[in-house]
Amino acid sequence: MRLLIVTDAWYPQLNGVVRSIERMMEFAAGSGAEVTLVTPQDFRSVPLPSYPEIRLALVRPGRLARLIAGLAPTHIHIATEGPLGILTRRLCARHGLPFTTCFHTRLPDYVRARLPIPTDWTWRLMRWFHNGGNGVMVATESLADELEGHGFANVTPWSRGVDTAQFDPARRTTLACKGPVFLYVGRLAIEKSVDEFLALDLPGTKLVIGDGPARRQLEAAFPDARFLGKLTGSDLARAYASADVFVFPSRTDTFGMVLLEALASGLPIAAYPTAGPLAIVGSSGTGVLDQDLRRAALGALEVSRERCRAHALDFSWEASARQFFENVRAGNRDQIVDASALDRPRLVERARRRLGWRPATASPGA
Repeated sequence: MRLLIVTDAWYPQLNGVVRSIERMMEFAAGSGAEVTLVTPQDFRSVPLPSYPEIRLALVRPGRLARLIAGLAPTHIHIATEGPLGILTRRLCARHGLPFTTCFHTRLPDYVRARLPIPTDWTWRLMRWFHNGGNGVMVATESLADELEGHGFANVTPWSRGVDTAQFDPARRTTLACKGPVFLYVGRLAIEKSVDEFLALDLPGTKLVIGDGPARRQLEAAFPDARFLGKLTGSDLARAYASADVFVFPSRTDTFGMVLLEALASGLPIAAYPTAGPLAIVGSSGTGVLDQDLRRAALGALEVSRERCRAHALDFSWEASARQFFENVRAGNRDQIVDASALDRPRLVERARRRLGWRPATASPGA
């Protein structure tokens, strides 16, 4: 299987979408797949306002079509609903090419938090995008039920994994701040509701790791919290392992890979009872889910760190990759992609016919 993954989320952006795709590529060979990518790095791009790490590709449909045709995939997966994803979806629909998609983000909620656009309008766009394929992958059962309620078809599960070697309780050390330490890791943006965590009346220290457009306002509003900026690798792993509770205030995340990273580090979870925390923590006893986030945070101090680590060991990237590639194969079961349908001569000829173009005839005596 030669799988093409089209994604608008890629470096310098670093989020759950990017990390998931990287992991799938690591396990591709063992799943009988050869994976190639089309990302904003293949085109000129501009930064999204307020999110400079998010690049919007400036895509010409003809160039995208030629690029896909040259890669000659047997299967296509569209990971995101950005410019690349939408144009690839249109090309696939126009030429009868099968593809699968994944629902990573509650885009209607994100848009509504910033613009006066009814969520019904955005749900309609999302439904159009994903129902054009042969399968939309979701991380949790509750999210699958929600999407089906919105009219999504062919919803299929795809769980995620965690690197239990990198995120390990053995990395625990003493932090230079008053305990207990309540930790948040993630983007600092309005939809993440980080202010709800920072406004809680909690003992000890609130530690914030991450960056984003809301950072300056949050630092000004909550001077007692410690903002460490973006951390990666062993620095991030040590922070997870050394905190006492991981507080996850988001109500919009569809999964929350940071939850798995925290649990793998032996760090209990405090969160609202929403889709991601319910799927990962649930009734496992590895955290406290409560509409009162302060009560959840204080209750999580009593949770066994050993139980958190043991629960995280059930989430492997190998199992996630196996499920992903099975979904891709199932979503393309009726037809193998013939990318030659996208080659330039056919596209040009089709455009000429639609426009009624005819070659000029030679004038007499020419």
